[in-house]
Amino acid sequence: MSFKKQDIYKALESISAPGEGMNLIESKSVTNVVVFGKEILVDVTIKNPSLQAKKKIEVEIMKVIHDQVDEKTDVKVNVKVDAPAKPAPMRGNEVPGVKNIIAVASGKGGVGKSTVTANLAVTLAKMGFSVGILDADVYGPSMPIMFDVAKERPLSVNVDGKSKMQPIENYGVKILSLGFFTDPNQAVIWRGAMASKALNQMIFDANWGELDFLLVDLPPGTGDIHLSMVQAVPITGAVIVSTPQAIALADAKRGVAMFQQENIMVPVLGIIENMSYFTPAELPDNKYYIFGKDGAKNLAADLETTLLGEVPLVQSIREAGDVGHPVALQEDTALELAFIDITKNMLSQLVKRNEDLPPTEVVRITTMSGCSTK
Repeated sequence: MSFKKQDIYKALESISAPGEGMNLIESKSVTNVVVFGKEILVDVTIKNPSLQAKKKIEVEIMKVIHDQVDEKTDVKVNVKVDAPAKPAPMRGNEVPGVKNIIAVASGKGGVGKSTVTANLAVTLAKMGFSVGILDADVYGPSMPIMFDVAKERPLSVNVDGKSKMQPIENYGVKILSLGFFTDPNQAVIWRGAMASKALNQMIFDANWGELDFLLVDLPPGTGDIHLSMVQAVPITGAVIVSTPQAIALADAKRGVAMFQQENIMVPVLGIIENMSYFTPAELPDNKYYIFGKDGAKNLAADLETTLLGEVPLVQSIREAGDVGHPVALQEDTALELAFIDITKNMLSQLVKRNEDLPPTEVVRITTMSGCSTK
């Protein structure tokens, strides 16, 4: 089989650069391709220094060239690492080792916020990032079920002479949730101060290790837990989840307003519209806008933020969450591609946020209706 060097570059476009949110060609990770008869030499530079990332990219390159270019070629891959300098530490009570803290919020319950959080985390992990989830929905924790670890219990580990909680890990995502410490058949009847104390313990008394992202799955509304989070840690940015329905959008608008309040000032990275439309399996080209159309798109324009993407209403999303296997784990499906696009858009907005804005400061809550800078 004859091939051109351009065929190799085309094949490499199907491989994601670890930690980049782009493919190898878009990120300019491929520095050189040399062809000697039946021998192909590929030089690639990545920013993820882990041995796992280097081996993974080497195997993927060899496989895609054999599959799409010529299965009889001898492929050699030279992987170099160009790790970026560590960003300046965030002001306030930073979580050691955690580079970015992303709050995932919704003004209204039942819009699929936890489902979106789980799939964002899995997608980031598949892209090569190190990811954790803090399940801050203390009254209705769902991450243990969504990651099929409901029966697990965090162990105590010794870190630098201190006892720390070891997060539960599955699908490459580290998780801490109040659901690991409470009886699933009992309601959590706590006042705000007690819930906030439990969250602080899961944040600062945990062995998170080095994380590119810590996603915080917040409860619905704009109450105690939300204020406790902005008081406890400097949140890099917030993502709002809503459905296209007018009543959900009204609450989402309040969620955005909370983060944009003058003395909180957490940058809103964008809005994700969940349950955008229904497509029956037997009619894959049909779209039924059950809850309305373009609601989040119009809200994002009104609030001068970004629509990060739309997630269709598909039965398999619910089924996958119920059995603890998020749909983002699937390969080459419409849902996997939807979450990849959403995650890439979120990363793009995060890069702009980190380039254009100073680190977020922790705030000190003075009253339930107001706050001041710490």
